[in-house]
This record gives sequence, structure tokens and C-alpha cells, in this order.
Amino acid sequence: MRYSAARLLWEGLKGHKGWGRAWRDPEPKPSYDVVIIGGGGHGLATAHYLSKVYGVRDVAVLEKGWIGGGNVGRNTTIIRSNYLLDGNEPFYEFSMKLWENLEQDLNYNAMVSQRGIMNLIHTDAQRDAFRRRGNAMRLYGAGSELLDADQVRKEVPFLNFDNARFPIKGALVQRRGGTVRHDAVAWGYARSADQHGVDIIQNCEVTGFRIENGKVLGIETTRGYIGAGKVGVAVAGNSSRVMAKAGMRLPIESHVLQAFVSEGLKPVIPGVITFGAGHFYVSQSDKGGLVFGGDIDGYNTYAQRGNMPVVEDVAEGGVALMPIIGRARLLRMWGGIMDMSMDGSPFIDKTHIDGLYFNGGWCYGGFKATPASGYAFAHLLATDTPHDTATAYRLDRFRSGAMIDEKGMGAQPNLH
Repeated sequence: MRYSAARLLWEGLKGHKGWGRAWRDPEPKPSYDVVIIGGGGHGLATAHYLSKVYGVRDVAVLEKGWIGGGNVGRNTTIIRSNYLLDGNEPFYEFSMKLWENLEQDLNYNAMVSQRGIMNLIHTDAQRDAFRRRGNAMRLYGAGSELLDADQVRKEVPFLNFDNARFPIKGALVQRRGGTVRHDAVAWGYARSADQHGVDIIQNCEVTGFRIENGKVLGIETTRGYIGAGKVGVAVAGNSSRVMAKAGMRLPIESHVLQAFVSEGLKPVIPGVITFGAGHFYVSQSDKGGLVFGGDIDGYNTYAQRGNMPVVEDVAEGGVALMPIIGRARLLRMWGGIMDMSMDGSPFIDKTHIDGLYFNGGWCYGGFKATPASGYAFAHLLATDTPHDTATAYRLDRFRSGAMIDEKGMGAQPNLH
């Protein structure tokens, strides 16, 4: 069933009784050409592009819970391609281009809203750094604007421009950035992958790998053994736990990242705004709630909840930036498990085990990377060669010294 305005009108006249299921709920087959572990955004995107673009349709996606229950539904919905380094910017710009055509590709309303993202500048040194980043963005066609304080004030006059500690001196803006309805991304990719023959198997947790003579033969699950020609792992914050079942130790730590939404307010924030003097970012949803977040909790955890110190830190950053939210009430909060790599950049690579492939280490960049991550991982699974935009995302880059340290913080995951 294709979605369209005509179909919506027809179903409205019939009482909306003709809609079918978005995707099937099949029993797992004994084996598949490709099994993707992880039914989040990256795993489902991989299945979509693998089946639609590369024609590999004997594919299963295994999800231990339900579709949309992991990090893909636990983020602040921001998309952008405002990166600096050669290893990152081409990849995220590729992702942005895929976002721009996503709804037509999936025949699904993912609510892609390119409202722009504004990174505020508070010091002269920060202006120099953002000018450099903006030039890198332009070299790769991502587009950027450097605004002075008066230009920022014209667009967002409600900010605290005269803060004695953090005066606003300007901003780096990417007009093509914005937000996307996060769970709709999962549903859209799941629906499309299913239409192209992919089996999406929920409530199917991986308990082990069957590996013989250095080659993966299949996966042990709570729903029985499933044979596989190739296995791709894309399980976000659970990467270390799943890959440990194959005997691998990853250069990754898992931390929780909290996100928050306020009560519904009248429209005030035109796009996405980030505080340059602290880790705080905010946008406004279509329902009026302010959606915001900040730093990860500084301890290792697999829990999808955080602690009060980070809540206080995020609230302090928000009030310092825009005191008008001081009386807004917090409606709800949630946490996602972040797989923080040692240099803050991800991995899309083959492992030393024949037939086993890994996609992870996304740190803060996971949601915005969803389309490109799925496309690049599908390319790797189909061709055994890295996609042109993902050649730097190798598992051995720390051994070779080819780190992609976007923030210049060194090998300390909690700083990325």
C-alpha cells in the first residue's frame, strides 16, 4: 500500500478501516544471506538500502525489543552536517542529502524540517574556530553562514546577549540543518525494508555467535539458531556487550545521554540553537514543547536513565542562554545509551572474523547519521568494500594512529 493524499481522503470517507499493517511480523527462517542485529535506525536503514539499492533481499533484522524502542526513539531529533574534519564532513553531508529526499524514498512522512541550526559564538577564539569549520563545510558543499551579534539578535532576540560571562558575539549557521520525527524514521525504514522482502523479527535477542575456523556461521537467539552468510551488528550502546559474544573487545565505552522536553509553549524558537559556552542545545517541537539536552552522564552504564547532576547542569545552561525558560515546566525526560568511541568518531568496518561486520561508536552523531550509516553499511555488506564517504571509519585506526578526533580532545570517550 502506497501512502498518498488521495488514499488518505479515501480512507477518511470509509472511516479509516482499510489501512493495512505497516510491516509483517514473520517467524524467523532457518537461515538468511544477511542477518542484521539491531532494529534501530541504523539497522533498519541498512536493510532498506541493502534490499532496495543493492538488491540483497534474503535479509533479516533482529531486534531484542520492539521497533523504535531504542536510541532511535530516544534522542533530540537534530540533523546537521556542520563538521570539520575530512573523515567526517563528507559522510555527514552525504547523510544530509539523503535526509532531504528521505520521505520520497520511503513514501513515508518522517516530518523532515530543515529549520536551520545556529551554533553560538562567545569568544574571539571560538569565532576563529567556527570560521574554520564553516570554510570546511563550504568545501564539501554543506553551506554555512557566519553571523555577527546584530544578525543573531535579529533572528533570536530572546537570548541573553549581555551575559557578563558568556556574551553572544555571533554564530555559525547551517540553514539546511533541522529536525526529523525520530520514531517515524524507524517506522518508515521498517515499512520500506519489509516491502522489499526483509524479515523484521522483534523480541529476538542474540545470545551468541556460532563461529568455526574464523568464520561466522550464524547466531544463537532466544527464538532459536539462525544461519547467516554475513552478519552485520548495529546495536548502538550495546555494541560492547554484543561483540563480546564474538570474543571481541571494542575501543568503546557506554554512557547514558539524557534528553528533556518541556510543557507546550507558543512558537518561540525558529530552529535549533546550541550554547557555545556549555553543552546545551534546544529546538521546539510541533506540539510546542522545548526539546533539549546536554552532556552525557560521566559514568559507564547500560541503563536508559540518568542522574540529577546532569539535569541540573543542562537546566543551568538553558537558563544562562535564554532566561525566558526559567518558569517553563519540565514535562518528561528519557535517556539513550551512547557507545562513545575513543576519538568521538564511529566505525563501519569488517572485523577479523570472516563474515562479521560492525557499525557503531556513534557518540553524539548517531541519529543525524542514520541514512548515510545505513547506506554505507549496506554498501560494505553487499560489496565487501567501504563506501567512499566511510573509508576512514576503520576499527584499526587507533593501532595505525589514524584517529578522527573532531573535538581535539584525545582518546577519552567521556569528553567526546
